[in-house]
Amino acid sequence: MNSSLTSIASSARERADGLGLLALRLFVAQEFFQAGLMKVSAGLTAPEWFAGLDFPPMLAWLGPDLNWVAAGLGEVVLGAAIGLGLMSRLAALGLMFITWVAVYTVHFDLGWAGWNQIETEGGLGFKVPLMLGLMCLAILTQGAGRFSLDAWLCGRQVRRHHDTPGAIQTHP
Repeated sequence: MNSSLTSIASSARERADGLGLLALRLFVAQEFFQAGLMKVSAGLTAPEWFAGLDFPPMLAWLGPDLNWVAAGLGEVVLGAAIGLGLMSRLAALGLMFITWVAVYTVHFDLGWAGWNQIETEGGLGFKVPLMLGLMCLAILTQGAGRFSLDAWLCGRQVRRHHDTPGAIQTHP
């Protein structure tokens, strides 16, 4: 009886493996994709509130308009990549950088606003961007998981190596 319960639990764990990372990726993807789409659909000129921000020195030379477009396109492209699970670690690293810039320029001075204060007159504090950054850190360190294009492509590559005589075997 005990071994059958262990077998059932093991089977359930095996089938659920990767679902948590999938859910995390989809949440992160929609947050960044939506934010990027808002920027991209607003046009190539940064709004007044964005143009008045103090960017980190490494980005200040780009000017507000190029920073606006780069942030918007980065959030759309990298958000889509995270959602699909394509080059997920690189996409997560890029989104962590975008989040750091957002916290540096906008969110940190607004304080620790929580979920109940997202739509304040002053804007959004750094609690939610910090959580998104930590979610990206999880994807960066754990990968995209089983339900991703990364896993599918890696599986194809490993299978291709198995079919090649004398190929060096690697593990994903």
